[in-house]
Amino acid sequence: MTIDCAEPRVVARFWAEALGYVEPPGWAEWLREHDVPDEEWDDGAYLSDPDGVLPKLSFLKVPESKVVKNRVHLDIQAGGGRDTPWEVRWPRVRAEVERLTALGATVLYEDEWEGRPDHVTMADPEGNEFCVL
Repeated sequence: MTIDCAEPRVVARFWAEALGYVEPPGWAEWLREHDVPDEEWDDGAYLSDPDGVLPKLSFLKVPESKVVKNRVHLDIQAGGGRDTPWEVRWPRVRAEVERLTALGATVLYEDEWEGRPDHVTMADPEGNEFCVL
């Protein structure tokens, strides 16, 4: 998955912390080996799951800013799913929202399901939406 952004390193740092991802070992060596000029190193960033199981993420610098809602977004499933009792699930969601807010995310709104809070829609530091479930 690739995320377009104005500052790839900033956005990648946020998502690394949010998801527990890392810059893969040897990334700087790869850039050197492929003769990427030093001044272009901040034009992109790359993250991977440290266990090598989950999808890789790349971040690409683009000149235009975000204009409309994302058509594709990530869900951070912190609560345990709707099979988990709401009294257990919702405090987990709120704790994750607080953690992500401290990292630079913004709460956009809370969604309800069956008359009570269900998930929170947030934005990363550049406004890309994601949900915490």
